[in-house]
Amino acid sequence: MRFSRKVTSTLALGTTAALMALGLGAASAHVEATPTETAAGAYSLMTFSVAHGCSGSPTTGITITLPQELNDATPTVNPNWTISKTAQKLDTPRTLANGSQISERTASITYTAKTPLADHQRDTFTLSLQLPDTAGKTLYFPTLQQCEIGQTDWKEIPAAGADHDSVKAPAPSVSVTAAVADSHGAPTATEQAAADHDGAAASDGGTSWAAWLGLGAGLAGLILGGLAFMRAGRSRKA
Repeated sequence: MRFSRKVTSTLALGTTAALMALGLGAASAHVEATPTETAAGAYSLMTFSVAHGCSGSPTTGITITLPQELNDATPTVNPNWTISKTAQKLDTPRTLANGSQISERTASITYTAKTPLADHQRDTFTLSLQLPDTAGKTLYFPTLQQCEIGQTDWKEIPAAGADHDSVKAPAPSVSVTAAVADSHGAPTATEQAAADHDGAAASDGGTSWAAWLGLGAGLAGLILGGLAFMRAGRSRKA
């Protein structure tokens, strides 16, 4: 009886592990986007990974559609792929942060394979872009994967509160987080102003204490050097 229970328990654990493995495999098979930055207004490198073909067929093209919140993105060169952009005319011109206006935006970016990507191989495609200033927004990048036979349109958006894997072909996405004081490693305006003030104070009010110490050390060295020279002269006369 105990042996039977042990076997049943072992089989149950094995079945659970196998189902988990299948679930992980299905999740990792999606086209996914991995950003280097998620803070509102930050510049980010968005890497899209393609892990397999279309039901065994090699991949021949990847078209990434940019969300309406973005005006443009700069694609990173991939030696095995040619790159093209598709523009979209805007009904109303947009004003950029520098005050200039644009009448069209980049709607999508397409990578076309020079040599089809085999089903059992993976590749990545990286776009450089600036995230919108509004935090709490989830950006979706519908991605069309074209193959020698068939295609997969990764464009489904999960229902509110649902998991990414609740749909069969989820669109790659990134959630914009709250902006940070300094997302690029440069000093903030307040920090820079304080640093400028400190620098001006050190150079504006006369010689600083560090300079006085340096001057004193120099004079002491000069005196000691003179004494040593005089002693050497006396020794030679003696």
